[in-house]
Amino acid sequence: MKLVLKSLAVAAGLALAASSAWAQGYPNRVITLIVPYSAGGPSDMIGRSVAESMTKTLGQQVVVENVTGAGGTLGAARVARADPDGYTLLIHHVALPASASLYDNLTYDTATAFQPLGLINTGPMVLAAKKDFPANDAKEIIAKLKADGQKTTVAHAGVGSNAHLCALLLQKAVGQQFTLVGYRGTGPAMTDLIGGQVDVLCDQSTNAVGPVNAKSIKGYAVSSKERLPALKDLPTLDEAGLKGFEFIIWHGLYAPKGTPDDVVKKLNDALLIALKDESIIKRFSDVGTKTFPEAERTPEAHRKRLMSELESWKRVIAESGASAKAQN
Repeated sequence: MKLVLKSLAVAAGLALAASSAWAQGYPNRVITLIVPYSAGGPSDMIGRSVAESMTKTLGQQVVVENVTGAGGTLGAARVARADPDGYTLLIHHVALPASASLYDNLTYDTATAFQPLGLINTGPMVLAAKKDFPANDAKEIIAKLKADGQKTTVAHAGVGSNAHLCALLLQKAVGQQFTLVGYRGTGPAMTDLIGGQVDVLCDQSTNAVGPVNAKSIKGYAVSSKERLPALKDLPTLDEAGLKGFEFIIWHGLYAPKGTPDDVVKKLNDALLIALKDESIIKRFSDVGTKTFPEAERTPEAHRKRLMSELESWKRVIAESGASAKAQN
């Protein structure tokens, strides 16, 4: 028995040493960062900003690949199936925990399929409409949403996306059902809003600040408790009459479950460097989002938030009655 135990201990030690030696050589080839939404959207912008910095830190190219569809679940499924070697990563947002309750046939378990690497940024949504929408301020658009219901077309980036979740929360807050129009990302949704093909979009500040300031669309309110410096003239939805309304977006970086601890640390270290980059901080600030406090950038803090939001979105979506079918 002692001989067997000794052999097992030796084998375990050799495996650990081999893993550590392998991790020391990481990375030695291109890393792919999956963005589960279309190019030009907010997740794409955040992902490319982080990838650019991590490329410099890690000494290997971090290439962004947009894998769109099914509210971000197709891209997430791609990473869940990938080898846990640190060469396939995922950037995702609030829709990752929400989709676990929205979709009843996901091919992965959101709670266990991913290794959180660190939280990136947080910011509000912006309630906006096409530029000829007949409402002059936030109180007027809320009144119109309440009065018109399904006459209002509300764009979103696919079932489970942030824009879709915001639309669900708005429906609940105003006591009406809208006509929801899905796209393969907020990039094309915003394009159609600017073109007047849809009435309303609740979009991340990272995607909405530019068109609002350019007056390509009408901005009405933000979904945070406080006003947004980048859109200082817009009230909060709470101020506009939807008491207690708050919807904050956050992005995080993920690897497949089973990724070696040494690789997780290297990736988190590279992410921390990116989040201290003044050019990235300014880029985020200019579009109404900010990096998480340093204490919340660890894999442990990221996992805690993911687990918490899995539970909270389960309750919200059950109350909304929303559901979808995923093909991933």
